[in-house]
Amino acid sequence: MNKTALRALLRERRALIAPESHGFSRPTGQGRRARGLSQHQVDQLLHRAIGTYHRLESGSYPNPPTTLLRDVARLFGLNEQEWVSLNRFALLQDPPGPLHQSSGKEVPGVWQEAVDGISHMAYVTDASWDMLAYNEPLASMFPDGNVPANTMRWMVLDAHGREALMDWHTAWAPMVLPQLRAALASRPDDEVLRQIEKEVLADPETADLYNVGVSYPHPDGDERPLLHPQLGPGWASMCTAQPLTAPGARLMILVFRPGQRRSHARAPMLRVR
Repeated sequence: MNKTALRALLRERRALIAPESHGFSRPTGQGRRARGLSQHQVDQLLHRAIGTYHRLESGSYPNPPTTLLRDVARLFGLNEQEWVSLNRFALLQDPPGPLHQSSGKEVPGVWQEAVDGISHMAYVTDASWDMLAYNEPLASMFPDGNVPANTMRWMVLDAHGREALMDWHTAWAPMVLPQLRAALASRPDDEVLRQIEKEVLADPETADLYNVGVSYPHPDGDERPLLHPQLGPGWASMCTAQPLTAPGARLMILVFRPGQRRSHARAPMLRVR
């Protein structure tokens, strides 16, 4: 636990909330004059025992439950980045999921301009793998430039996807399907992901692979076989990043190298020398 950082974050955000906005009257006589909600008022609003919030803010609550952190974060109006910070300060770990299920569904519009400026195939999807932005090199991968609305569904269920993703049964599906399972673990109420899972379980080819339940967190740095409609067969190296304002969203850059044979020399890791 980082007590100093935790205390600073919570005090700052608590001070921004006017007691009157939650039906409390501000004292007019002698006594407390601090801005914002009192610690006692926070306990009342969260329906917690008196002293619970004081323990959290003071850093004397070891391993506070995520439910308490989530309730405090929502009361204080934290954004997703602050929610991550709260969990790191209080528990020394990232949160188990987003603060709001609606998070990760949109990114700033400038991402389209950023993607357009990338020479490799590139795109941005939201937390449900729905397409938000893509560039022309990516559009060239699809018949008539019809980019799929959801890349997860295309990768695991679409006939064109299974053809373009060479060695689909061994090089793609076993790595992609665990990402769907992991996403649902943190977003169990996501209707798009639930529908894709339903379709996956209804397909004998994907159901068996999905039910294996292996762990594969992300494709960053992977190199996989890909059939490009114009450049022919080759290998795509994947660079993956996440827009910080949209938990679960992802930027994918595919560096494609034509050729039947895979490059045995992996690019060196980048580090400060």
